[in-house]
Amino acid sequence: MLDISTLEKSWQEVLSEEFSKEYFLQLNDFLIEENKNFTIFPAKENLFSAFLFTPFSETKVVILGQDPYHGAGQAHGLSFSVKKNVKIPPSLRNIFKEIYADLGEKIPNNGNLEHWAKQGVLMLNATLTVRADKAGSHQKKGWETFTNKIIEVLSEKKENLVFLLWGNYAQAKSELINTHKHLILKAAHPSPLSAFNGFFGCQHFSKTNNFLKSKGLDPIDWKISDVGLF
Repeated sequence: MLDISTLEKSWQEVLSEEFSKEYFLQLNDFLIEENKNFTIFPAKENLFSAFLFTPFSETKVVILGQDPYHGAGQAHGLSFSVKKNVKIPPSLRNIFKEIYADLGEKIPNNGNLEHWAKQGVLMLNATLTVRADKAGSHQKKGWETFTNKIIEVLSEKKENLVFLLWGNYAQAKSELINTHKHLILKAAHPSPLSAFNGFFGCQHFSKTNNFLKSKGLDPIDWKISDVGLF
């Protein structure tokens, strides 16, 4: 089920020790059994998409989600992102609203965030798979150990990263990050249930770019090309 050869080369190198560990082998066994009996999202070919679009060597920003979307056709391997022909989920719509308020970029008519990923924004979910129509179904099966290691390796081996941690779950990961080397920006989750409690107005997108520029790095173009709502 887990085809490591599809993981981008620089990620394979920094994570090589994980693939033979017991938790990873057990995770693979779990996914093989799940796949026999249920539909799993994202599709196998998209499971490691975040790493293909954003190699370790090019990562500048990390946006941490929790689970992939569990509805048909939604998840394609990037946290918060959906493909162009899929309705924009509420949390992502709120992210676009904040970008509009922060930077003036018009709200797009699609939710495909590959443009961000190609610029070095790692769109990382803590759990990389989910059973169809059952949110959280693949939590505590080993994915969190793997993705925690990803955060630790990024913190240890790179400098001047920006970590965007939205909501309590993501913010708990801050203990894995060296704050002397990297910038952590925290806010409420962009979900409609919490966005008005501190996500709106957080200005994380301009703050991210200001930090990157202060370190001599190229800022992120947060604009999504297809617009139409404003």
